[in-house]
Amino acid sequence: VQLVESGGGLVQAEGSLRLSCAASGSTFSINIMGWYRQAPGKQRELVASISSGGGHTNYADSVKGRFTISRDNAKNTMYLQMNSLKAEDSAVYYCNAVPPQKETWGQGTQVTVSS
Repeated sequence: VQLVESGGGLVQAEGSLRLSCAASGSTFSINIMGWYRQAPGKQRELVASISSGGGHTNYADSVKGRFTISRDNAKNTMYLQMNSLKAEDSAVYYCNAVPPQKETWGQGTQVTVSS
């Protein structure tokens, strides 16, 4: 499976961004998927996950109520709607399975929130 993240950018605090994760391969729809992020000097962390069918989602406390994860298995695509962005949300965002598959990390997409 190859994963390609997009949609990042520079946004002001309280702004919104929508990230996309396009997956190739036939196994996307059977995997629990997640959005991860890594800020400079920090470990990569899982911020949101979604079940294979999309019916169950989980969020890190730091993004709960502000981020929404979704997926469209017909399009092999996953999304992360990020609202009310804060400076501390600045990071490179990655998508991957949960637990992550080492060989499928993509390049990520940079999100920078200016305060």
